[in-house]
Amino acid sequence: MTDRPTPRPDRPHDLIGIGIGPFNLSLAALAHTTPHPLTTAFYEQNPAFHWHPGLLIDGATLQVPFLADLVTLADPTSPWTFLNYLRTRQRLYPFYFAERFHTHRTEYDAYCRWVSHQLPTLHFSHQVDAIRWNPDRSHFEVDYTRLDPHGEAEALGRAHTRHIALGIGTEPFIPEPLRPLATAPNTPVIHSADYLHHREDLLHADHITVIGSGQSGAEIFLDLLRARPLGAERIHWLARTPAFAPMEYSKLGLEHFTPDYTRYFHALPEAVRDTLVPSQWQLHKGIDTDTITAIHDELYRRSLHGGWPDATLTPGVHVRTAGRITGTRIELHLEHTQQGTRTRLTTDAVVLATGYRERPLDTLLTALTPHIRRDAAARPRIDETYRLDLDPAITGHIYVQNAERHTHGVGAPDLGLAAWRSATILNDLTGTNPYPLPPRTAFTTFGLTPHHQPHIPDQNTGPHSLSH
Repeated sequence: MTDRPTPRPDRPHDLIGIGIGPFNLSLAALAHTTPHPLTTAFYEQNPAFHWHPGLLIDGATLQVPFLADLVTLADPTSPWTFLNYLRTRQRLYPFYFAERFHTHRTEYDAYCRWVSHQLPTLHFSHQVDAIRWNPDRSHFEVDYTRLDPHGEAEALGRAHTRHIALGIGTEPFIPEPLRPLATAPNTPVIHSADYLHHREDLLHADHITVIGSGQSGAEIFLDLLRARPLGAERIHWLARTPAFAPMEYSKLGLEHFTPDYTRYFHALPEAVRDTLVPSQWQLHKGIDTDTITAIHDELYRRSLHGGWPDATLTPGVHVRTAGRITGTRIELHLEHTQQGTRTRLTTDAVVLATGYRERPLDTLLTALTPHIRRDAAARPRIDETYRLDLDPAITGHIYVQNAERHTHGVGAPDLGLAAWRSATILNDLTGTNPYPLPPRTAFTTFGLTPHHQPHIPDQNTGPHSLSH
């Protein structure tokens, strides 16, 4: 491991990262081993790294291969690769014989924590409060609060930096009809992000409803189904999508998660991009076929006694309204999109596997709001190298991670593009190309190149042409 320099008190950092999830952890790891040393610091308000702790369901795997770790696809020689993690744990041979291309989520979480423990540039229990531009010194000022072990303010601080990387991640999305219930005390309506924290209470509920047709919804439904008594499962699984559909996982389909497609998508007109993302839901909101198979196998096993399991799976449904009735029971008012029919469902607990939304950047960037250029929908414009489009008065760059789906497409939250995006940011920041990236990454050619047509010889010209 190479020691990195610390900035002198009178000089700013080269880069400060805000938020330490997998994406800024990837950036911190690659920044730590650049040929020309960078002075960096990364701040996170939580006391330690944890990746979706409420969804580390026993046996659940990542939907990307192990090569989609923090660094490999940009620098396979890095000391922070997943394979090197296995080597340090003396687990290379067990992994080799397991022949697993997709690792367990718990293992990915442990790998990321291993990396986080070794990078001295990471500062946990640091809550960033504000970012401003200092025009006199031509750098950013970052105000933060250092938190004690109880999460209370311990001290205030300020750091200075030439550039910033925002990796503040996403937050659980709760549909509007269910928001009052999800925020009310002692009401068993939880988001899937907190599933494992409430699992035992859920299993004691008489009837459970899972809402959401993506991978998390499928895994939670399967986990609950396996734990419920045979013939008395009493579970509903509802989804807005027209089917419990498999994720697009064909070889050419996966090329939508390549840098080639990201570049193609970024160059499209804004209106076209906005229509594309919702139509591509099966690329990132479907269910992997192993999970679908496991669900069907479990349901079939429960029918061997001659009856049907007490489990209802209904796609094409959305919740119109919801409310509490007697005690802690919940009444959901449902509508079927295709039929146009409506009904009510009474349940004792609801798990919302309704996904995540990007956290708004404006809260942290209030002081910079007048300087951020926006698109027709008032969203920040983000260039191809992941920089916010700022007016020329601000000479520092603000890079974003997983806040650019509207400009870069469905690959924005995908772990498989983490290392490539981090390398792109560092190449742009340093101007020295420390991580050379391939110019082509897909067999598919997305779009046509204007004014470039293959040359086709005229069959009626040349020395062997026929005269008529």
